[in-house]
Amino acid sequence: MAVIPIRLLGDPVLRVKCKRVPAADRSLQRLIDDMVETLRAAPGVGLAAPQVGVPLRVVVVESAEDELYCLINPEVVKRTGSRTVEEGCLSLPGYRALVSRAEAVVVKARDRNYKPVRIRANELLAQALEHEIDHLDGVLFVDYLKSQDELYRVDTGPQPVPQEQDVPAR
Repeated sequence: MAVIPIRLLGDPVLRVKCKRVPAADRSLQRLIDDMVETLRAAPGVGLAAPQVGVPLRVVVVESAEDELYCLINPEVVKRTGSRTVEEGCLSLPGYRALVSRAEAVVVKARDRNYKPVRIRANELLAQALEHEIDHLDGVLFVDYLKSQDELYRVDTGPQPVPQEQDVPAR
């Protein structure tokens, strides 16, 4: 296992729509193991494969209850409610913003053994799943902001300034 450098805002791989994974093989298992190690070293709640430079539909999420989810080809099949949450991203360290996320989600995916799974989640786990699945479509949390002025720094030491000219707004 290895810690992989996390790609930062401005890296083109973060804007790619990722490819579906047709089957679980040894290289996919190695990628998942490396992503888990990278996530824990970061530390963060979730990590998507494009954040480590791999344009595949793979995410790892470790919830507050220390439950690890390794998901292949995940998709949100149901969203319930809406809430405003503070959100950040390992690809934009040191910055946060308020964004709208679902109160609860249902996600279907394949686990690391490529067996079908369905996850019902709320609160932080729902938020993390939505956030990481967005990454697989080239969407970052900053895309939900009306203006870059909505981003604010958190005191985490020296941080890079966002790399995209103007953070895209929707």
